[in-house]
Amino acid sequence: MTTETHETLTNANSHELYRRALQVFPSGVTHDHRYFGALEPVYIDRALGSRKWDVDGHEYIDYWMGHGALLLGHSHPAIVEAVQRQAALGTHFGASHPLEVEWAELIQRLVPSAERIKFTGSGTEATMMAVRLARACTGRQHMLKFEGHFHGWSDAMTAGFQAPFNVPSSVGVADSVLESVIVAPTDLAEVERFLAEGDVACVIIEPTGASYGTIPLPEGFLKGLHDLTSRYGSLLIFDEIVTGFRYAPGGIQEVTGVIPDLTALAKIVAGGLPGGAVAGKVDAMSALEFRSNDPDWNRYHRINHPGTFNANPLSAVAGIAMLDIASTGEPQKRIAGMGRKLVAEMNRALRELELEGSCVYGDGPIFHVLLGRGASTAPDGSLLPGSADTLTLRQANKPEVKAALQSGMLKRGIDLLAGHAGMIATTHTEDDISLTATAFQETVREIRNAGLLG
Repeated sequence: MTTETHETLTNANSHELYRRALQVFPSGVTHDHRYFGALEPVYIDRALGSRKWDVDGHEYIDYWMGHGALLLGHSHPAIVEAVQRQAALGTHFGASHPLEVEWAELIQRLVPSAERIKFTGSGTEATMMAVRLARACTGRQHMLKFEGHFHGWSDAMTAGFQAPFNVPSSVGVADSVLESVIVAPTDLAEVERFLAEGDVACVIIEPTGASYGTIPLPEGFLKGLHDLTSRYGSLLIFDEIVTGFRYAPGGIQEVTGVIPDLTALAKIVAGGLPGGAVAGKVDAMSALEFRSNDPDWNRYHRINHPGTFNANPLSAVAGIAMLDIASTGEPQKRIAGMGRKLVAEMNRALRELELEGSCVYGDGPIFHVLLGRGASTAPDGSLLPGSADTLTLRQANKPEVKAALQSGMLKRGIDLLAGHAGMIATTHTEDDISLTATAFQETVREIRNAGLLG
């Protein structure tokens, strides 16, 4: 594959599919991040390793990686074999099965906070359950979340995700739901002020910072937050839906040593198939327990939790196959190393273009692109302290820059996550890095020459 691959090819088949999609889906897409305005989506019909191919025959180096679910890349042989084998044995038993126990035991062994586990159908369901558990355990009503942090699309989580933070990110949400949500900046003094008022059941956070690390947390913030929630009797929830098993076999809590009361998991936990889980300390999970001969408890004091696809056998075998490999720690070392190399190469390309204030930053497994916004990075790819204010990072790239970056990279065979970021998988190679850096330099030069960077 070369960076000229797509220049002479058309998107006729994707265009026809999009025309049909507009007649069945609102705006023609099935996920908000797949909508790029005037830029029509490409339609993928197969994928393997770090690559995927669309219905017009174009090949892409993929940095979406299943929205972060594919730690081992597309169609990993161990996961494919496990799912194919299980599909022939049964896809839904409507009963308990051995696989769910094995799957949970693996999570329990890897995740420090996982004394008990409950499976859900998705990441959004996992954060919903974690917050409900916190309310049940504490008898308090309010949830505190942070500006820009994403925890799924449930009603309460529409608060404080998108600026301006006093307006929910979606219409159709009852005011009464939003009244139970406190949105705070990542400022420990502000957090303590809210906790001291006494009715905060839980604090939920993305432990690498808002929007999978787009806005990194201040140094020492997680430790300080743990101390405050412990002092004031609120439960601390880590949303490790993206970070779980990606940064270490035990997630960010293993890396930092900060152990939350509850952890929301999805994506990698289910091996790239649908599924999620809540893992937590025994006391924090106790409201899910049935008590024999205590109908009052079972009816009035426990959390009711059905769910047709909880611990589905297909997700279970995929999760087991994924976590068996992730448990070695080797995938995490590889993606961190490859990610740092890619960030370094992309920043080198920006330096050669003499674009001061533009940078690519990240902590290895995930990278972010910031063009024309006045930021700079250290050699390891981390943002230099004070090099970009929070507002700069929240705004990320101007819409026209983001669209041009996505379009230019796609044209050159690179599919960036949401147009400005990427997830590294174990299948990304040195050749992928070289091709990506070249495509990035050509695309950014094109954007600069069009006058989009100011």
